[in-house]
Amino acid sequence: MNKLQSDEALTRVTLDASRRNIPIEIVPRDKVRSLEEAADAMGISTSALLKTLVIKRADGTFVFALIPGGRKLDWAKLRGVLGVNKLSLPSSDIAWDVTHYESGTITPFGSHTVLPVYVDASVFEEPVPEQIGLGSGDRAHGLLVRAKDLVSGFDATIADISTPE
Repeated sequence: MNKLQSDEALTRVTLDASRRNIPIEIVPRDKVRSLEEAADAMGISTSALLKTLVIKRADGTFVFALIPGGRKLDWAKLRGVLGVNKLSLPSSDIAWDVTHYESGTITPFGSHTVLPVYVDASVFEEPVPEQIGLGSGDRAHGLLVRAKDLVSGFDATIADISTPE
């Protein structure tokens, strides 16, 4: 991603957060190689750093599933929540087409296509983190937001959709 694209991604994220009235903090960070490094760079625990997954339904529509570090998507649980029999993880090219973000930087903020957001319920187990981290559309930055603001701003569904790794 070149500098122009990076600036564009961060602008899209910031504008979308503003439109949704969600306070966010964009955090510059060095290149990271692991979940632990990414969480450390953002000043949060690994369980407060959420992976944003683009999930494809059999009918060709998509949803976002936000899963905390240290947990993995439970396909059966998500199928039950969505009331469908088949889901898949699309290729990175398709995820790009849907979001206009590279894999590893995907965030619901500023996504090219507005999708329903599902946040794993474990995010809200005690102790609830003060802030959660997400991708920002740019590898050199992360995004911090309060979980309740994310849920209200996106009208997200909180559901049990993961299991420990």
